Amino acid sequence: QLQASGGGLVQAGGSLRLSCEDSNHTVGNYAMGWFRQAPGKEREFVAAITWTGTRTYYGDSVKGRFTIGRDNGKNTVYLQMNILKPEDTAAYYCAASQNYVGSRLSGYNYWGQGTLVTVSS
Repeated sequence: QLQASGGGLVQAGGSLRLSCEDSNHTVGNYAMGWFRQAPGKEREFVAAITWTGTRTYYGDSVKGRFTIGRDNGKNTVYLQMNILKPEDTAAYYCAASQNYVGSRLSGYNYWGQGTLVTVSS
């Protein structure tokens, strides 16, 4: 079961680090993704990483500001978010995929509960 954490309230320009842990200790077997959903908007792709961690992918709105990483030994995936903007305010979700890595929501098999990020101006 995936569980995202690390959300909170931060001022614009600040940073947060989200974590996604798997209680079943299987994160290392999957490609992982982060998505977000703002109120009244569709869920959108943020970042993804292959199971080896050798390749990463980012949505255009977060490139250069967010970094996805993983520690398979700790069954954890991270999302380092820097230079946060008010438009980054959303619930952030982590997801796992057995055979896909990328931006399509339908490519992911498992989803965790979201963690809320609020960026004040």
